[in-house]
Amino acid sequence: MSLKRLANAMIEGDVEKGKEVAQDLLEEGTTPKEILDDGVLAGMEVVGERFKNFEMYIPEVLGSAQVMHEVMDILRPKLVSSEGETSKGTVVLGTVEGDMHDIGKNLVALMLEGAGFKVVDIGIDQPAQSFVDAVKKENPEVVGMSALLTTTAPKIFEVIEALKDAGLRDSVKTMAGGAVIDQAFCDENGVDAYGPSATAAMEIAQNFVAEVKR
Repeated sequence: MSLKRLANAMIEGDVEKGKEVAQDLLEEGTTPKEILDDGVLAGMEVVGERFKNFEMYIPEVLGSAQVMHEVMDILRPKLVSSEGETSKGTVVLGTVEGDMHDIGKNLVALMLEGAGFKVVDIGIDQPAQSFVDAVKKENPEVVGMSALLTTTAPKIFEVIEALKDAGLRDSVKTMAGGAVIDQAFCDENGVDAYGPSATAAMEIAQNFVAEVKR
């Protein structure tokens, strides 16, 4: 029941309730992984779906994201110690050039961090070269690109081409998401995977890294 209460705190954007329930769950012996999966991520998945369906708006999503930040501050040390590692892999994230939207990208970043990834968020309005530079510097397993406008979606293709030109395309897996992105777009533009939601993006990254480590 408390896990459902935590998920509801995420949806409602109730920071104090979220922190209190998370702490109570830990004290009751619930594992950090269970709290993350069945409380935090379950709640944020609902937030992501409601935002996509215009049932929640940016201020509400920001409130939910703040709850997640606060709860993750409580869980992160426990997750690291329980799993015995500091990072499952590295993901570079960014919103492409000309696009100032970052809500979806930020949700993906939060979920990836919660799942144990090192996230390098290069921000919004980033040209293709910024993604290339980040890959050279951070040596990630995955690059994630976000675009919410029909006018900026083609910039994802530019990132793919820039990675090819730099000789880096085969060293990373790529994923893309956003309101105007779909599976057909990713197939046509050489993107390895389409992330329809923050939860899906997290699962894609996990699968990509698992492939690399085989």
